[in-house]
Amino acid sequence: METKEKIYNKLLKLVKKDNVKVNERLKDHLYTKLGGKADFFITPTTFQEVQNVVKLSNEDNIPFTLLGNGSNLIIKDGGIRGIVINLKHLNDISSEGNTVVAQSGARIIDASRYALNQSLSGLEFACGIPGTVGGALYMNAGAYGGEIKDVLDYAYVVDKEGNLVKRLASELNLDYRTSNIPENGDIVLEATFNLKPASYEDIKAIMDDLTFKRESKQPLEYPSCGSVFKRPPGYFAGKLIQDSKLQGTNIGGAEVSTKHAGFIVNKNNASTTDYISLIEHVQRTVKDKFGVDLEREVRIIGEDTD
Repeated sequence: METKEKIYNKLLKLVKKDNVKVNERLKDHLYTKLGGKADFFITPTTFQEVQNVVKLSNEDNIPFTLLGNGSNLIIKDGGIRGIVINLKHLNDISSEGNTVVAQSGARIIDASRYALNQSLSGLEFACGIPGTVGGALYMNAGAYGGEIKDVLDYAYVVDKEGNLVKRLASELNLDYRTSNIPENGDIVLEATFNLKPASYEDIKAIMDDLTFKRESKQPLEYPSCGSVFKRPPGYFAGKLIQDSKLQGTNIGGAEVSTKHAGFIVNKNNASTTDYISLIEHVQRTVKDKFGVDLEREVRIIGEDTD
């Protein structure tokens, strides 16, 4: 890999200077408030800029990482080498007929609210999901009986060669909290959702009910990565953790939530090491007590500290 100065100068030819940061603290950009620094933190404003950065990464063999708002992601304390790209400026939401088109950096919550204002039904389940549209497709996000694959028509992505490609929902292998987007190396830029006309009042009533359920049950007063574990077949992860008497258990600043056992919260300036150690402690304890393997829903990336 070339020197940082050379890479920086090349990036300035592709992206505006204000949108290229060096040694940027990732915890300042993430929902979890965890993680070390990125060598280069890029916030492009156009699809073409994304394509150009991907091509540069390929040509110069520079490591490349896509980052949403980190609502389902833990970054290690050593940070991320190479280029980190964040699509927060690609956040436009629009509609045509019964479809809502949302760019990758928009929050899926905001897409849900936009659909409400257009009296379009189908995204109500997403009214409390804290991630971005791109992140929601990446993991086929869902809640309260709904998921992205129920409403997605197609997406525009940048493939690993830097080409702009249209992917139909049927091509993404959307399944329980998974898709083929990561294995394909795609970067979601925009998603089109097929929705149905409905009464504004009826849609809002559903969203209000789901919001109440979420706010009354989830520890929203602290940073977290949401539900840490996937639902094991035949069980509920939160119930297993609760029955293991783990609520309130802490390592450093990380704590198993006393409000919802499926959440681990950043209660007191936790490090990523605290967080990961507590996840592993929960997994070991549940395995010992119930013989059940808890699989992480949250992703862990980045480098360890030296």
